[in-house]
Amino acid sequence: MASDIEIARAATLKPMPEIAAALDIPADALEPYGKTKAKLSGDYIATLKDRPRGKLILVTAISPTPAGEGKTTTTVGLGDGLARIGRKVAICLREPSLGPCFGMKGGAAGGGRAQAVPMDDINLHFTGDFHAITAAHNLLAAMLDNHIHWGNELRIDTRRIALRRVLDVNDRSLREVVTGLGGPANGTPREAGFDITVASEVMAILCLASDLEDLQRRLGNIVVGERVDRSLVTARELGADGAMTVLLKDAFQPNFVQTLEHTPAFIHGGPFANIAHGCNSLIATDTALRLADYVVTEAGFGADLGAEKFFDIKCRKGGLSPSAAVLVATVRALKMNGGVQKGDLGAENVGAVERGCANLGRHIDNLKQFGVPLVVAINHFTADTEAELAAVKAFCAQRGVEAVLATHWADGGAGTEALARSVTALADSDEADFAPLYGDELSLVEKIETVARKIYRAGEVDIDKAARVQLERWQEAGHGRLPVCMAKTQYSFSSDPEQLGAPEGHVLKVREVRLSAGAGFVVAICGSIMTMPGLPRHPAALDIRLNEDGEIEGLF
Repeated sequence: MASDIEIARAATLKPMPEIAAALDIPADALEPYGKTKAKLSGDYIATLKDRPRGKLILVTAISPTPAGEGKTTTTVGLGDGLARIGRKVAICLREPSLGPCFGMKGGAAGGGRAQAVPMDDINLHFTGDFHAITAAHNLLAAMLDNHIHWGNELRIDTRRIALRRVLDVNDRSLREVVTGLGGPANGTPREAGFDITVASEVMAILCLASDLEDLQRRLGNIVVGERVDRSLVTARELGADGAMTVLLKDAFQPNFVQTLEHTPAFIHGGPFANIAHGCNSLIATDTALRLADYVVTEAGFGADLGAEKFFDIKCRKGGLSPSAAVLVATVRALKMNGGVQKGDLGAENVGAVERGCANLGRHIDNLKQFGVPLVVAINHFTADTEAELAAVKAFCAQRGVEAVLATHWADGGAGTEALARSVTALADSDEADFAPLYGDELSLVEKIETVARKIYRAGEVDIDKAARVQLERWQEAGHGRLPVCMAKTQYSFSSDPEQLGAPEGHVLKVREVRLSAGAGFVVAICGSIMTMPGLPRHPAALDIRLNEDGEIEGLF
């Protein structure tokens, strides 16, 4: 079979007004970015606010292998499958980060016959949203240092600056840096560092804001550090919120594209799921729900990360109520969670699949805690054997959950028609009785402990002494009603990526906490998770180039 980019390049795309017409969007509501990409105008979106919402379907997954288990591919394939059975549907995805594209995991526009297109644009610069977010974030950082340089009227304590700079590449050398060297003309020397753009609070804010006014309000609430009296300093006090909003005004408008089978797709915003909240923008999801009868969206990495944050942060903030969930499982991920090494995943091993189903079962149980009915989608790989697939289906049947084989990578929407019918049956049954895992009234420490015990099955939560003091101070300062965003390895329910399967009774180590007052949550950083990833020994960037015809080669 051809590579992803070869399949995408061979596709014939329809004009964007024709794709928009499937959702009854008028052509003048589109702001074109070339022939195959557009943004939806804010003025048009404002006219939709009183329309009823369609049914929201979440796609999540079991604990993944390093290559990922195909959530985006399944989201695209399911959207195409729903369209094939006659449903009015839209899909909502995150924008890919350049970090994984040039690193190890690859892009995030789907794969095989289930892709959003133009995949090369989507996976690279797209409409420039990430560049705008990077610029807005770093403008704030520059204005902070400039304020200190010119007299520090706000009496900011340079030892307690919380804001780091960002860059949308994996670069471990920038995790910890010293700025302001070279004499007084270059500012005040201090320790600093970089996060990847998708971990920026500005990214989270763009994805949770309801309109431009709300965007500026949230940007103004960003806490950049503390004064010498330990009171908090915000971006609003630095006067940065207005200029930041100007930089983000176009990026805030949802991006609109299509799949290979011409299903409408909103791709907007891209916070990481292991270090941020892992969902596409609220404005894109809400807009899609006002336009389509069914909206399929994804949440990053395993359900212990992406789905938990989708439910406890995005749904809480946006007043969303999912009608159904799709839990993506693969035979290879089950084998890895059953103890098989990466290099041996291609060989049949039914015993390992059965052992790995403990991980699948844990995710099933966790999703049920939120009151959302679910179906398991077995994302088919060519190395899967009938005996292995039968083991997965038998396990799900014992749990009272349907498991449906999905072949969308090879067959496109035709490979998900059965899954689409199962999903619509669940969504239309009105079985969902959604509720977040915890209430606003719990303390920040109690919220962290609730997620750790109920989702991760931790026996103990070890919060660093300094982090616990910070949580108590934020609680007293009025931030105690915020939800928590757990930054944790995607490979394990624990904070140790080596503990695969379904560990219980482990110690969850919380080493650091960060207040994202603008986004409206508190980040708890667990174990050794990094907010600026590094490149692998052989990064994908080594294989990406332009051929003699000026076409991109090596991009998946």
